[in-house]
Amino acid sequence: MFFDKIGSNDKRKKLHTETYGNGDDPIVFLAGLGGTTRYWLPGIKSLGKNHSVTLIDLLGFGESPKPWVRYNVERHVSALNDVLSKTGPITLVGHSLGALLAVAYAARYPSQIKKLILISLPYFGSKDKAVEYFKERNVRGGFLYTNAILTIATCILTRRVFGKILPFIIRDLPRDIVKDLVKHTWCSSTSSLWEVVYRHDVSVDFRSLPKQLEVLFIHGEDDLSAPISAVRSIATSRPNWNLFSLDGVDHHPFIRETEKCLALIDASQSNSLA
Repeated sequence: MFFDKIGSNDKRKKLHTETYGNGDDPIVFLAGLGGTTRYWLPGIKSLGKNHSVTLIDLLGFGESPKPWVRYNVERHVSALNDVLSKTGPITLVGHSLGALLAVAYAARYPSQIKKLILISLPYFGSKDKAVEYFKERNVRGGFLYTNAILTIATCILTRRVFGKILPFIIRDLPRDIVKDLVKHTWCSSTSSLWEVVYRHDVSVDFRSLPKQLEVLFIHGEDDLSAPISAVRSIATSRPNWNLFSLDGVDHHPFIRETEKCLALIDASQSNSLA
């Protein structure tokens, strides 16, 4: 059992969180696959002037527990609820894997969610469609991401062999973020990728969301890891769901256009989305 692995509610080590500011509007941030709380720093601290900002390391990543379990949607959501159950209503912001889990969380605990902000949401429909997409688009590293054995091997090599030199290999992301890309296990990384990104159909969660819930999608036009076409289709499903696309931006809008993303997040709290 999952909870047996980590401990009971009053004894288990909860997910790692960091909180900034003490405003009335709570905003919670979930990073993507391999990301940690440092993905959002230091830019996010400016939001703390008017809001209470909480950053969370997902189960299996960063400083959070890394049990030897199957990292499916329900397990991730249960771990999140353990730290969020007494907080709310909140604006939940997620990037990539974190965006998928944000939707899943909102579908299961709608009374805790005020708004959703989904950055670079990946949606393929199925594992087979994900494989087909990566093959057709010839995405760099796509074959590695859709072959479980190679994904595990890459994860192990990255952590044990290339970890210290990774910041010199990956130069298009801040060094602190790259350093944290090894703060997981092959189990947590590969399992989360397969169970949440490839096998879980987030469209079911979207249909379960309350009619009045506002959703803002932020997506790069040049995102090859998460096709914007799928997000465009989802965003038109309801009148209070909006897509803000960024020209020339890849899978990391918050890194490439930090001020723009912060402005959108801040504006969403006052119902003044442009």
